[in-house]
Amino acid sequence: MDFTNLLIRWYLDNKRDLPWRNTQDPYFIWLSEIMLQQTRVAQGMPYFFAFTATFPTVFDLANASEEQVLKLWQGLGYYSRARNLHKTAQFVAFDLNGIFPNNYKKLLELKGVGDYTAAAIASFCYNEAVPVVDGNVYRVLSRYFHVETDISSPSAKKEFQNLAFELMPKDNPATFNQAIMEFGALQCVPKNPNCSVCPVNQSCAALQKNKVNQLPVKSKKVKVTNRYFNYIVFEDENLLTIIQKREGKGIWENLYEFPVIETEAEIDLETFIQKIKENNLIENEIISVSEFSPNNQIHKLTHQHLNIKFRKVNIKGVLRDGIDYKTLKSFPFPIVIYNFLEKEFLR
Repeated sequence: MDFTNLLIRWYLDNKRDLPWRNTQDPYFIWLSEIMLQQTRVAQGMPYFFAFTATFPTVFDLANASEEQVLKLWQGLGYYSRARNLHKTAQFVAFDLNGIFPNNYKKLLELKGVGDYTAAAIASFCYNEAVPVVDGNVYRVLSRYFHVETDISSPSAKKEFQNLAFELMPKDNPATFNQAIMEFGALQCVPKNPNCSVCPVNQSCAALQKNKVNQLPVKSKKVKVTNRYFNYIVFEDENLLTIIQKREGKGIWENLYEFPVIETEAEIDLETFIQKIKENNLIENEIISVSEFSPNNQIHKLTHQHLNIKFRKVNIKGVLRDGIDYKTLKSFPFPIVIYNFLEKEFLR
């Protein structure tokens, strides 16, 4: 089909030189695919190099501690990916003797591996004819073929998988999958694509109907919750502070943070001090409370906006289990807290 041939020809002429494209080793491809979930290539690249340098084999990753993995992942976000990455590495290393499953169905059994990632690994490493369907693929196919199916609907994935499978040359699925994803990332971009230089502009249905910016259709709205985190930076007479590990399911699981009081709305200094006392967070007497400046931050996650404020609380005596600010560098933190530390203490 002309579309497939033009797409592959465009890819061979325009593809980026990415390190995971120069190998068929499933460890490196799996690593890159997990990192690139919800992440741009430019952001993920330094992490890929850091991980492959620190953990050159799946055994190295499996034998690392979770804290080591989370620390190296710090700033990449969606930390459940890192926890699943570590657990899967342990499963592959210790249960499968370091050998990744070699087909799509078996790959789906790995923790943190969904349809898209399994299809990518199966086609790139083992040349299995399974189509990848991500946001780029939805966009390219919906525009070129004028598909108005809502991509957030339950039936959309199957419809687009079937369409991609029809277009895919069964003897070269890896190149086709790479081509359509790269085309969506570089040429058929979400907003204002340059259709005048597009190699398939003569046959693109959305362009002919002047509907490029209306496709793909996605009606589902993301409900955003506002949360208010009031962080307490305790400091004792020896300039030591305390941190805690976030337990349970939820954002930033197993990462570290300062003691925090979550409230339903922003609170003033007086209410903040009262809540510290009500929660019996420390036994020491409070000497003073001060604001950091500037202090109000909004950290935006997919479904949550975190309204974050840090306040320093100087206390009398010495904190139990207190640590110095330099030691904090060794702990994995959410990036918003790490950036605060860098600015205030770790320079």
